[in-house]
Amino acid sequence: MAACSSQLTKSNITLRGSTAIVCEFFGYAINSILYQRAIYPENTFEAKKQYNLQVMVTKDKELQSYLNSMLQQIQQWLLQGDIQKLVLVIASIDDGTPLERWCFDIETDKSFVSNDNEPAPKKSKKQSNKSLQEIQNEIRGIIRQITSSVTFLPLLEVPCSFDVLVYTDKECKVPKSWQESQPKYIANSETVRLRSFNTKIHKVDAMVSYKVNDDDEEEEEEEDEQQGFHFDENSNFQNLVYKGFGTTNQ
Repeated sequence: MAACSSQLTKSNITLRGSTAIVCEFFGYAINSILYQRAIYPENTFEAKKQYNLQVMVTKDKELQSYLNSMLQQIQQWLLQGDIQKLVLVIASIDDGTPLERWCFDIETDKSFVSNDNEPAPKKSKKQSNKSLQEIQNEIRGIIRQITSSVTFLPLLEVPCSFDVLVYTDKECKVPKSWQESQPKYIANSETVRLRSFNTKIHKVDAMVSYKVNDDDEEEEEEEDEQQGFHFDENSNFQNLVYKGFGTTNQ
């Protein structure tokens, strides 16, 4: 998206170029999910050609500002190698129950990361010799899967909102607009693994989890929540949410 523009060549992709590719993908992926899952009215989106596809993007100025601000910070964490995961959580407005969890795992080749974010040294630069067209072909596969997700995901029958969570290194600086958060796991869920793409600097694996049954046993649900929060408390990363935006699909 616009917040993540950067220069890159068609073959030797630098850290900044890879970051721009990943950040741009997140922008289009989030827009596509919000459209396909009807979190916003259909008439608030417009078609844009990207990755040789028609991708739906929001026309809502407030949402555009929210996403651009969020992506600017994600861009910095990508450049510094501080982010391991981005998660878009769709939850019921009525009771806050998570209904879908779109997870994008991020692996960074730390040999490309330096304090001044310069291109990698000669030894590592060989690893980034992957064409932009090949990367975009991989991204196209993920966007197509998001588009077709309506064929297997349950209908969202209640008003919903969304949050964007990230998992970052505990040592990284956190802006005030980001707050600590629980992981918002889904009790009794099923997971569909989507495709991945790899710039040879950043690798992104995608999956979506969704709630399949409202008749969960209370004891199991409490255990899942405790294990999830305990895991984040004692890991080497922190779980953050970018707050300040509520949405409804009705």
